[in-house]
This record gives sequence, C-alpha cells and structure tokens, in this order.
Amino acid sequence: MTAGRSTRSALAVSAAALAVLATVLLPGALADGEERATRGGRAAHGDRVERAGHPAPGLPDGAVEEVDTSAADCERPEASLRPSRDAGDAIKRIKNREVNGRKLNKLIAGVDQNSYRWGYRDPVSGELTGFDIDLVRAIAKDLFGDPDAVIYRTIPTSQRIPALKEGKVDVVVRTMTVNCDRIKEVAFSTAYFTAGQQVLAPVRHRSITGYDDSLRGKRVCTAKGSTAEAALDDPKTGAESLGAIKVPPVPNQLDCLVRLQLGTVDAVITDSALAAGQAAQDPSVHLVGKPFTVEHYGVAMNKNDTDLVRRVNDVLDDYRDSGAWERAYRTWLAEDLGEDGATPPRPEYRD
Repeated sequence: MTAGRSTRSALAVSAAALAVLATVLLPGALADGEERATRGGRAAHGDRVERAGHPAPGLPDGAVEEVDTSAADCERPEASLRPSRDAGDAIKRIKNREVNGRKLNKLIAGVDQNSYRWGYRDPVSGELTGFDIDLVRAIAKDLFGDPDAVIYRTIPTSQRIPALKEGKVDVVVRTMTVNCDRIKEVAFSTAYFTAGQQVLAPVRHRSITGYDDSLRGKRVCTAKGSTAEAALDDPKTGAESLGAIKVPPVPNQLDCLVRLQLGTVDAVITDSALAAGQAAQDPSVHLVGKPFTVEHYGVAMNKNDTDLVRRVNDVLDDYRDSGAWERAYRTWLAEDLGEDGATPPRPEYRD
C-alpha cells in the first residue's frame, strides 16, 4: 500500500463520520445550483461567480449536426460519436462565454461531492477530489490548456439531466450510467468505466445474501433518478417480485448510506463501484451477492452539443492510451476494487 492510499484509508473514518452532516447540509445547496470557482484546481470554499450566462440549449444558429439518438431500437446505448478535435458551436460557446463582460475561460462541470473515491470533498482539505474529478480536469486541460480551469457545480442524482438540458453545466461527470432511456434526453461520451448494480447491507444482517429472495420484507433504499431505482421499479424483476419494500427514493446515494447507518433501511441498491466506496467509508456495511446488471459510465452532455461529445471522446482516447486512466484507477479505486480491474473499457462508436 502506498503512502497516498494509507492517507486515504485514514481519512475514510473521518469521511464516514461526516456522512450524516454532509447529507443534512448539502442537498439544499445542491438543489440551488451553488457554484464554486476553482483555486489551484480545486473548488475553494466561499468562492462564487455569477451564473454563467449561456442560454438554455436549443438549436443554435447555423447548421447543426443531426445524430440519431432514438432509443426505440436501442441495443448499444454506450456507442458514441467518433472523436474529433473540430470546434463547433458548443465548444465556441464554452470558450467565448462571458461573465460581467469578461471571458470566463472555464469549463462548467456537474459533479458529486458525496461519493467517496469518485467525487467527494476531502474532509481535511475541503477540496473536491476523486476519479471523476481527475477526468473533469483532463477535459478542462484539453479545452483551456489548464486542468484548473473548472467551475464545479455539485448536483444531486436526480438533477443531472435537468442541469444539462437547462444549460447550467457543460458536462456531467458523476458516475452516470449510459442507458436507452437517458440517450433520449442527453448525449454521452464513450464509456470510461464499467460497474453493475449490487446490494449493500449491514454486516450484521447475515440473512441478506444479494439481489434475491433474501430481500423479502426488507426495506431497500435507492437514489431518485438512478438506474437502481429503475431496477427496483421493474415489474418483473424489481422490488415487488422479490417481496422487498422500496422506500421513497433519496436525492443522493450517500443519503442511503446514512439511512443504513441509522437503521431506517435494511439494504441499499446502487452501483457496485459506488457501494465499494461506501463500504470503505464504513466497515459496518459490505457488498453482498454479485452485480446483477452491467453499467457503463459516460460523460453526459447536452444532446445538441455533438462537437463537444466528439471532443470529449478524443480526450478519453488520450486518457486511455497515455496511461492516465490506469494511474487514476490505482490512485482512487484499486484499494477497494482490486488491481485486476485496472483496464479501461474499450470505446464503441455508432458512426
């Protein structure tokens, strides 16, 4: 174990202790779209900028690349647009955006601040950090030549798509699964990580063995707007078929962990990668059973921003080929997910 990992392990207890506080205090701020400017590549407490003035996305003036994103015959939702470095309307809008008559020169990224290892606020430094944050910084470096050229907007799970459709963010990098329903509303990059839905349960509940009949009569928590919620709502394989009790969904995954800690729910359904981070925060919970779905995480963007999608895919190609992906995996995820998983998913394209 490296010194960096030892430090993060030591911080896990602190992060777990802050879980209840974060869940109580943060969602209100997130719903309001709080903005924090960056200092030294990290979101600095107390820094604010005015809401960046780009209009709610619609068809921009001039020609727009038309790409079929219909989910009617969806078989490979993770297949994206081929990489390109051409700057179209979206990239020009981002680079020329002004606030108070001055160029902003920053990428606006929707992220999480509650998902340990992925996008979370370090309890000691107060900085946003994690696997997803590293990827945001790589995109900002490509667009502006500076990985610190980012304004982070922390958004709850249920607000990821609205934030893109309303033009509040340029990208969402927040463990967001690409699926057939979502590609009707937003565009995605190629996959940058693969996980699956899995059950997180208290260690004391030995009777819960996975996503099966052992959940009968058990109260199950999910985040609103998540793929886990969709899985539980499935009439054939969801909560009703298992005899489980789906409690009202919460704004963020961390809220489910807190409920698990308080004993108001018996199990959580969430992405295996996120659940591994939660188990690292709190050794009183653990993953049980095996993942029962395949989840491909992608960078989400407005559906009309096809040039930005292609540019992000170009960044991801370099991120994979240069070894940056593997370095980020070893830094943030290997301790929980194992060294064997240190291989990025291969990109798939539909054009």
